[in-house]
Amino acid sequence: MEERFKALFGVNKPVIAMVHLGALPGSPLFDSNNGLHGIIEAARSDLEALQTAGVDAVMFGNENDRPYELRVDPASTATAAYVIGQLAKDIKVPFGVNMLWDPMATIALGAATGAQFVREIFTGTYVSDMGHWNPNAGEAMRYRDRLGRSDMLLFYNISAEFAYSLDRRSLSDRARSTFFSSIPDAILVSGQITGEAAPLPDLKAVKDVLPNTPVLANTGVKHETVKDVLALADGCIVGSSLKENGDTWKAVDALRARDFMVKAKNARGI
Repeated sequence: MEERFKALFGVNKPVIAMVHLGALPGSPLFDSNNGLHGIIEAARSDLEALQTAGVDAVMFGNENDRPYELRVDPASTATAAYVIGQLAKDIKVPFGVNMLWDPMATIALGAATGAQFVREIFTGTYVSDMGHWNPNAGEAMRYRDRLGRSDMLLFYNISAEFAYSLDRRSLSDRARSTFFSSIPDAILVSGQITGEAAPLPDLKAVKDVLPNTPVLANTGVKHETVKDVLALADGCIVGSSLKENGDTWKAVDALRARDFMVKAKNARGI
């Protein structure tokens, strides 16, 4: 798995930056006045700013589709595929997708758009803001392979945001078990909600038990913490810190993104 990860990104400790799509049709925050054109152009602007800043990869996600669903409306997934298709010629780095919080929709979107990786909660049992949460990694992986995309990397978030794990084993034990039973290409460690940091002791504990598996910080990496995070983790996924005033719901700030990448490259010795 480590070899697949390294081959995809081609750099040590990659920074994967979020392109948060605007609220999609059918979700409460959808802007019917600006419509699909508004979603596409906002995503295009964010993508351009991130790539100019030098991020190593991007990930498209439906962060604005609040309240979130455990089974995403097919119209949302179809619209996300359309938007990414409209941006395809502009994507210059590896890209992934994530449809919160639905592994099957995420796999379908990845297969439809040619994404090289996906992120989701594939394992575990949780109580959450969305209700009882019980994903099925075996079902999701078999679906990926039936769609002819066994090459698409699966990133397992093992500490779900907006949720409480009913599995009371330590996070490191859950990570070891997930690796043994589910064959992830990377393990992600998160904070409690979007934009909140994954505790550094959690990152260290997971990396200590999975020294040969990519372990990434999934949330809350900031300009002032990226050096410490990358000293422990094999990369990070970052969204809010690259936005105007660090606000998750704003557009990407090109200067903040560039400054973040300067600090990340310094941290990894580039």
